[in-house]
Amino acid sequence: MAQPETTRVFLNNVDSYASRHIAQRLDRDELLSKLMGCDVVIYNVTQHADQVEEALWAASALHSEVEHFSGPKMFILISTIMTWACSKPADPDDLELPFTDAIFWSRRAHPNFERHIDLEKRVVKMGKTDRQLFSTYVVAAGLQYGMGEQIFHYFFKKSWLGEDGPVFGDGENIVPTIHIHDLASVVCSVIQHQPRPYYLLAVDDSNNTMEEIVKVMEADSLLVSLRMEAAYIKKLFSFNWVCQFGLVENIEVVVQEYRQSRGLLPVRLCVLGPPAVGKTTVSKKICEYYRLHHVTVKGTISDTIARLEHAVRNPDPGEGQSTQEAQEQLSMMKERLEQNPGLEEELLLNVMRDELMTHPCKNQGYVLEDFPQTREQAKELFDGKEEDATSQNSLTSIIPEFVLCLEATEAFLLDRVLNLPESHVQEHNCEPENFSRRLAAYNEKQSEDDVVLNYFYEHDIIPLQFEISSNAEADCLPLMQKVIDMVGQPRNYGPSSQEVKEEERRKAGERLRREAQERAEVEQMEADEARARVARWAEWTKKLEQVRQQEEEELEATSRPMRGYLMEQVVPTLSQGLTACCRAQPQDPVDFLAEYLLKNNPFEADREQLS
Repeated sequence: MAQPETTRVFLNNVDSYASRHIAQRLDRDELLSKLMGCDVVIYNVTQHADQVEEALWAASALHSEVEHFSGPKMFILISTIMTWACSKPADPDDLELPFTDAIFWSRRAHPNFERHIDLEKRVVKMGKTDRQLFSTYVVAAGLQYGMGEQIFHYFFKKSWLGEDGPVFGDGENIVPTIHIHDLASVVCSVIQHQPRPYYLLAVDDSNNTMEEIVKVMEADSLLVSLRMEAAYIKKLFSFNWVCQFGLVENIEVVVQEYRQSRGLLPVRLCVLGPPAVGKTTVSKKICEYYRLHHVTVKGTISDTIARLEHAVRNPDPGEGQSTQEAQEQLSMMKERLEQNPGLEEELLLNVMRDELMTHPCKNQGYVLEDFPQTREQAKELFDGKEEDATSQNSLTSIIPEFVLCLEATEAFLLDRVLNLPESHVQEHNCEPENFSRRLAAYNEKQSEDDVVLNYFYEHDIIPLQFEISSNAEADCLPLMQKVIDMVGQPRNYGPSSQEVKEEERRKAGERLRREAQERAEVEQMEADEARARVARWAEWTKKLEQVRQQEEEELEATSRPMRGYLMEQVVPTLSQGLTACCRAQPQDPVDFLAEYLLKNNPFEADREQLS
């Protein structure tokens, strides 16, 4: 089949955004029209079983339209070696004899992959009708790895997080694999050479066991045990393999691809500055935001001693020499610490270097606080010895990408130390005499030519310098924003499902506490208002009583002369008149009383006597 000058290829890959977008946007008629315009159609059904139905439809639809082809077309099905999972040994007397593509007719599929083997058979059959116009190929690929991983992603993530991945079964099963780039090379070779064999195995030469794979870094696939050889590929094609000898042999390359494709790049940052400037607080905030490991000299020494003590207390029978070395190193470190509060520089550099080369620091990254303190220290820590080329290659991965240098005036630092809590002063050795000595030593190092920042300038690492001028917590916000602008967004996995649940529970708890506090504040406010109303009412009542009493006293004082006058001059005669009126019971009592008062008016009697 002659190749056109430009080959138009349709690739339906379940993990490709473009192919998913096309499949979702087009109906079957539109999709068939697109397929008819292509010279090569590739369907990858290795990742999800729901692609099997569409691949069968595509092959059948093209097969039924052969008479309308404008030129020859090729259909390539990328299938899975799980269609071989239950095959009987090629030679019962030699169980290590690998399966080859020459005996594909004898393969037996895993029960969960019966649809896949049926698809393979149908695709092969369609290609035999008119091979000049419509040729079909089945490429049975091993478990794919590289460029971010697929089925192995779970194990890579576990390893990246520093956790142990499980081994399914006894771990002795042979897992056929192939790098995704090598699989692409196989497919390109099929398109270019159009080999006579139409069924090809695409596996590398590794024959690694499940245990071997898990140690360096959907259960049905990982339980498969097949020793396979891609005989046709080796015989017919010639291309440059990326990982010919498998995942285990090329783990460093695969890990780097995994990190690059998933953006899991470590953040390595060094925080420097004078004592008491706030390096610890800033380092913790950066670690919290970027989910990094906080590395300090004091903490690393303590962790190293604890790790050595654990190795001595729990010796591994198969590692007797390592246990002895751990005991010797532990004794030496304790002896040096008893003689001197700090370790000798060479031993300290080794301890710090070992910490920075641990998997957590190499995978997620670190914030290295207040170390190194001189250019020479930085050179020995990050560069190693010049004659050791092997160590230099590995040390390249621990050099900080970013440097944050905090600055402050001596007056500010002294004022901060004087106002620190006593517990903080003792923990960080900030007693006035010790602090003055540490600050003087720091200033002396900064005045020398061997200043640590020179090392980073030499490696094109420009430090971010930030002056601390306040103890306020809010002042950390501008600094954190500058750090984010310099470093960028976090480059790691988001929180796990467990961490998400814990964060949700924490937020729910905070919300409940906040609501309870708000209710308590409202209740307290209402109680205060009620007490204020009661107090105001009591005060108003008291004032009202005072006013009433005052009015009564004024009324009493005003009415006393009038009452005396009435009781003395009017009431006696009036009382007698009323008594006489009651006895006589006249028809007009008022007239009777008036006449009585005129007759018995004492003032008239007195005037008569006087006259």
